[in-house]
Amino acid sequence: MNEFDAGSASGTGAGSAREPDAGGAREPDAGGLWDAGAAGVLLLPSGRTVRGRGLRRPLPPGPSPSYAVHLLGRRPPEVPWESRWLRWPDFWLPSNLVEAREVFTDAWERAAGERVEFACGGGRGRTGTALACLAVLDGVPADRAVEFVRGNYDAHAVETPWQKRYVRQFSG
Repeated sequence: MNEFDAGSASGTGAGSAREPDAGGAREPDAGGLWDAGAAGVLLLPSGRTVRGRGLRRPLPPGPSPSYAVHLLGRRPPEVPWESRWLRWPDFWLPSNLVEAREVFTDAWERAAGERVEFACGGGRGRTGTALACLAVLDGVPADRAVEFVRGNYDAHAVETPWQKRYVRQFSG
């Protein structure tokens, strides 16, 4: 178990990158979309782009996300952009499936005009599962979503049989 994988209830992460901090300074503009060819970026059939990454690795070069969903068993570290924490222990499923659907739907809607990122410890199991659910929301048949994410994001995404089953049962 690592620093990201033991914890409790879900909640919201750091404040929005669009809001000024206490001193009135703003973070650099994080609006816009991901470059479809950038590392970790999944191009969905609708043209939306979403980035997946592992939090145990350094932040990739280039623009920051405007919104991130952290898929971790414990509260994630603070980030200077808007974020949401979805409690999700390593190798398992989201702790609250209703909340997960709401988070995925919100992130998919935001991806139409914002740089949305999904991140877990390694960037494969939980992140891949969430990206596969976004693919279903985007029109990929649920029984092909894992294959879609493995072919377009990471060949090792969606690591456990129950994560695969969760995606197959996820409806758009």
